[in-house]
Amino acid sequence: MSDYKIPNDDDVSPDDIHAAADLWDADLSEAYLRDADLSDANLSGADLSEADLEGADLSEAYLRDADLSEADLMFADLSEADLRDAADLSGAYLPDADLSGANLSKAYLSEAELKGANPPLVSILRAERERRPAGSPRDQKTAGDYLTPPSPE
Repeated sequence: MSDYKIPNDDDVSPDDIHAAADLWDADLSEAYLRDADLSDANLSGADLSEADLEGADLSEAYLRDADLSEADLMFADLSEADLRDAADLSGAYLPDADLSGANLSKAYLSEAELKGANPPLVSILRAERERRPAGSPRDQKTAGDYLTPPSPE
């Protein structure tokens, strides 16, 4: 039995957390999923807000339009993950996360912590500089509006 905890979705059990899982539109908010293998999983539209995904493998995961706001993704592997089309990473904690090859087009990264992320911040800021449509929740800007390249040390 795993130590995973999924407090907000009775249809998802710890046994559902595995590589290539189909968790489309699941409510995984506040879930404890440290070191989970969700590589190649379908998490499109899933609510992962405030989830603990420290050290999780989300490589090649499909996270389009997922809510990862305030999620802990420290040391997570998001390499080649699909986070485009309004995936919400606002306020997410991503230090030392692997974002190599991740598609962040139109992702929202306002106030996300990216220090130490791989590749460096300058390389991952491919998110477009446009606001969410008027009247949408949070009406936030994309990463390029809030984040600046790190200063040389």
